[in-house]
Amino acid sequence: MRIHRRRRGGYQKKQETVNYRSNDQIRSPEIRVVDEVGIALGVLRTEEAIALAQERGFDVVEVSPKAVPPVCRFLDYGQFKYQKEKELRAQKAHAKKVEVKGVRLSVKMGQNDFNTRLEQAYGFLESGDKLKIELRLRGREKAHGDIAKEKIQEFITSLEEKYPLVVEQPITRSGGTVSAVVGRKT
Repeated sequence: MRIHRRRRGGYQKKQETVNYRSNDQIRSPEIRVVDEVGIALGVLRTEEAIALAQERGFDVVEVSPKAVPPVCRFLDYGQFKYQKEKELRAQKAHAKKVEVKGVRLSVKMGQNDFNTRLEQAYGFLESGDKLKIELRLRGREKAHGDIAKEKIQEFITSLEEKYPLVVEQPITRSGGTVSAVVGRKT
């Protein structure tokens, strides 16, 4: 009998964690040490630095591993890790997600409908979203893909009168649909 993933709970998405080497995880034989107050203690052997940090009640945390020698600080590792994860969560919360909004045109569309779609598109571009312009071909229209491409190009030209645009995906035809994706230049 097959076990469905839905019933089992599926897979959990692994959370991103901040990984910094501390104490015995530090691989370099010598490190540049900065104490808990921010005073540089100079280059010390790793064992000496760990002993000094434990004497003061702190951990040695590698804050700049790519430097030569690596820069380490005396910190409370748990608190430091928590702060970094908190900053990561705050960055994710403030990141703007760009959506792709769609506008569907028609070959036989009247000028008022065209203008209505144009106003919708202005609103989408104003809010910073990308715009997918789509035109479905039905029946005999499929034989005249060039007319559909002209209609989409006319729409893009009308949009460019108000906003400078970047063509993310040029006008392409796949089956009975002709589409293009544009975004606002920043």
